[in-house]
Amino acid sequence: MSIINSKFQLKNLELKNRLVMPPMASSRAADNGAVTHRLCEYYNEKTRGGCLGLVIVEHAYISIDGKAHASQLSIAADADMPGLRRLTETIHANGSRVFAQLSHAGSAAERKVTGCDIISASTVNSPFSKAGDENPREMTAAEIKKLISDFGAAAVRAKEAGFDGIELHSAHYYLLDQFYSPLTNRRTDEYCGDSLEGRLRLHIEIINEIRRLTGDDFTLALRLGACDYTDGGATLADSVQAAKMLEKAGIDLLDISGGLCGPFRPHAKHEGYFKELSTAIKQAVSVPVILTGGISTAEGAEALLKEGAADLIGVGRALLKNSFWAENALKKFAD
Repeated sequence: MSIINSKFQLKNLELKNRLVMPPMASSRAADNGAVTHRLCEYYNEKTRGGCLGLVIVEHAYISIDGKAHASQLSIAADADMPGLRRLTETIHANGSRVFAQLSHAGSAAERKVTGCDIISASTVNSPFSKAGDENPREMTAAEIKKLISDFGAAAVRAKEAGFDGIELHSAHYYLLDQFYSPLTNRRTDEYCGDSLEGRLRLHIEIINEIRRLTGDDFTLALRLGACDYTDGGATLADSVQAAKMLEKAGIDLLDISGGLCGPFRPHAKHEGYFKELSTAIKQAVSVPVILTGGISTAEGAEALLKEGAADLIGVGRALLKNSFWAENALKKFAD
């Protein structure tokens, strides 16, 4: 029997198969971040036929200063709720579970988009930043406290809008990743960058706040930038230990990707190019693990599941190119 077609129990949620549509920015939201008809139609097309076990919707900003780009989805205000409900209803009607991805861009934000100061863990940019990018201002204790509250409020909105869970975005050079990477976290307070405990302190405080507000039954995932692939950055050894700490803090699902380097592994071309990360982390924790990265064939997805690289497989660009990809993949392994 194929693994790709098998059901999967994720906490109190049953997924009909092991395929995941990972979060991919579509720029189909309104200028103010509201859900549009065009955005709902996009997800309707991708999920039609019920061939995706889980959809993690593109990253949604939790506050205006964390908006990454124009036409990014918002979960920052109660006014966003009617549109978010339409979005979850659209995806549920096609038979898929759906998570919201909560994000703050940190120093990846642009002042011309947000109208706000650019903030981050420290007054340093990523080594992967573009020439001319504005250096961020180090967040104050009060701003960190507000950030935790904003993540909590966004999680409540997600639950009330009908999402089956949420994913915290701590990868791809967004704010939580900026706290996690020692390259961008030069703080010397309790969130200090010279210890794993300091680099994860904000994550754990956010998890605690979300649990307090949404309860223990709401499914909570985290996308971890598990390696920066550059000298002095986050390493696989760091992330194995971090995964254990995040599981202990209450994370139900770990979604493994690249760190400051973004969603691509430098110079890697093979399917599942983050599998060295996901395999090691899966062996270290009891919560399920998602692997995404360069997976373009049904055979590749099935092989990665069989070798124990992950519990769930995220397929991004192949699904963007072909909305029938999941349906065709499942047919190849139909019993």
